[in-house]
Amino acid sequence: MAEPLPLCYLNGAYLPLAEARISPLDRGFLYADAVYEVLPVYAGRPFRFAAHSERLARSLAGIGMEDPHSRAEWRAILATLIERNGGGDQYVYWQVTRGAQLGRTHAPLPHIPRTVFAFCAPLPPTSADTLEKGVSCVTAADTRWARCDIKSTALLANVLLRQLSVQAAATETILLRDGELTEASASAVHVVLGGEVLMPPYSRRILPGTTRGALEEMAARAAIQWRVVPITEAQLRGADEVWISAATREVQAVTSIDGHAVGTGKPGPLWRRVYDELQRHKQELAGTAW
Repeated sequence: MAEPLPLCYLNGAYLPLAEARISPLDRGFLYADAVYEVLPVYAGRPFRFAAHSERLARSLAGIGMEDPHSRAEWRAILATLIERNGGGDQYVYWQVTRGAQLGRTHAPLPHIPRTVFAFCAPLPPTSADTLEKGVSCVTAADTRWARCDIKSTALLANVLLRQLSVQAAATETILLRDGELTEASASAVHVVLGGEVLMPPYSRRILPGTTRGALEEMAARAAIQWRVVPITEAQLRGADEVWISAATREVQAVTSIDGHAVGTGKPGPLWRRVYDELQRHKQELAGTAW
């Protein structure tokens, strides 16, 4: 991943990222008492801002916090940050913590100033090699906490699961719980069987994916059938195609799982149609209001 861009936002100020400081007593630092979002930006235009801001509000509600900003305020904050970092293709990370309080106690004070932080980084392009050959993944038991629908900064389990794929020289770790697919360590997972795209139903075990929502729309545009249904481990391993999607990776074809080929071992035709439709959609949005 490329280094972050030079300017960040912290509690109402735009300043060099290297100069940003928060209290060591911040509950985000001590308890991971915080939520976050990652927003892709194409040619200076945020992609699906409304969906990301709505998910942030849901995550905050899930941990008993009000959103410190209206959608219009978030729009102004992020637009300024993107512009001051040069626009173009980048992504914005932004988070809200419960704030800093004197002393350490699990029970938070009800009214302390929230910490609001955001920074930008170059959006990594999908390489030609990935488009041609796809990516490899490994599987593991889903050992994360019981509220994966909250986009919390408490990501230690995700970090450890992602490390499994690093050790295997793979791209992602696909997660299984009670014999069914949930998602991956930092991606949604899509399974193609019999010409139909299958996705697991949302629950507390799965983060509602904004990129997944975009791909559902792209599949519909490409006249591809898709369905939300529980997916067994056997269906995952016997799939014609498997994809992973996320804000910073768009949609990538998985061509190997645990060392075994998926389908033909090459990116499949339905993935290509959805990928191409997404690129057309991005071009359509260029220059439009967000």
